[in-house]
Amino acid sequence: MELLSFKTPEIAHFAYLLSDGHNAALIDPRRDTQEYLKAARERGVQIRYIFETHRQEDFVMGSAFLTQQTGAQIVNGTHELFGHGDLRLEDGEHVTLGSLKLRGLHTPAHTPESMCYAIYESEGNKPAWGVFTGDTLFFGTTGRTDLTDQNKSVENAAILYDSVHSKLSGLGDTALILPAHGPGSVCGSGMASRPSSTLGVEKKENDVFTLSRQEFANKKGSEQLSRPPFFRHMEKVNLEGGIAPVNSTGTIQIVDVDTIREKNKETLVYDTREPEAYAGGHVSDSYSIWLGGLPVFGGWVADKNSEIYLITDRESDIDTAVTYLSRIGIDNVKGALAGGFGNWRKSGAPISTSGTISAQELKDDPLSFQILDVREKDEFIKGHIPGSENIFVGHLLHKLDELDFDKSRPVIVTCGVGHRAGLGVSILRRGGYKDVRNLLGGMSAWNQLNLATIQ
Repeated sequence: MELLSFKTPEIAHFAYLLSDGHNAALIDPRRDTQEYLKAARERGVQIRYIFETHRQEDFVMGSAFLTQQTGAQIVNGTHELFGHGDLRLEDGEHVTLGSLKLRGLHTPAHTPESMCYAIYESEGNKPAWGVFTGDTLFFGTTGRTDLTDQNKSVENAAILYDSVHSKLSGLGDTALILPAHGPGSVCGSGMASRPSSTLGVEKKENDVFTLSRQEFANKKGSEQLSRPPFFRHMEKVNLEGGIAPVNSTGTIQIVDVDTIREKNKETLVYDTREPEAYAGGHVSDSYSIWLGGLPVFGGWVADKNSEIYLITDRESDIDTAVTYLSRIGIDNVKGALAGGFGNWRKSGAPISTSGTISAQELKDDPLSFQILDVREKDEFIKGHIPGSENIFVGHLLHKLDELDFDKSRPVIVTCGVGHRAGLGVSILRRGGYKDVRNLLGGMSAWNQLNLATIQ
């Protein structure tokens, strides 16, 4: 037996290749499948099964595309929200992979259809060697419970508690926990950043085991997490196992400065450089979304129909940016600026700027500024700069009218370290704010200097 994990850092996603002999199964694959196929080929194994733990919300699944490429069968549960599947397992049924047995366990509450798959090395049922937990059980916490109905998140959290205790608790304390996501995922919060875990460790560290049923339901159900708008699109395309990639490497058109100037007012321009580079000079009305933030924040600004042009640090970043957007179903990238922003700068075209400020500078003169904190509400509540207001950056574009700021006075935008603040700065600039500055280092720098915060 061999288990290989694949991490997609930008969305904190894990997929797994489990093999025994020449037979392999892939668990929760993303849309761009080359990495999985390469790993299977190098190991001389055939992917016979593709297991889905649930209909993913935060990325386009690769199940259907991989079936076309490999002939593998899709394995999932019987719930209608899977919408597809070649082998639909009832709770407790199993699939054999070489000498291994993978038993399906219906564990609803993160989503109604959620399944876990316990791995057994022998004919006996206990203990399990490991369990693919999807978004049911993470390291240190569980998946969010508000996706099906925000008003029933406490009720769903109680159901999740029951799922974990009735289906997973008895698998054996040595069983490896193999989740679909890690810290930074939008599918949960408070995940522990340990490299691995077992059921025994989780029983000592995880709220779902250490709290009572009601305590857990109240705590988990009270989380205030934003739901990215592209989740709805992901749910639809993943009902059929996802869709094949549209753009292949090297196919995005390279365009000149005049094209960007012409298209800027009628399309979206994403500047994927770091926020301090954007502050120093950028194309007017472009959005600042750093390269690694595209698989999440690109979907807060655009939808599947939006036409997008890219401005990058390097031309080598173009294919990466296209792949990142593709993972959330955004395929309508029309072109990228040849030579990146450096080419724009040399052309003599108009350059806009925005400001930056350090934590110490803000501390020394706080009354001169209006402060906007664009982190999630849960982050804001845990500690923020006195006098700051909070609108999550994903909602800012549509809530500018709710921001009671004076456009004639300077605005400081802060987040964790400055990346989300960069997007916030660009949204405010498009909204008519003239003097907008990014607090570089964000709350991380503020806290490092032991400056005052309130809760």
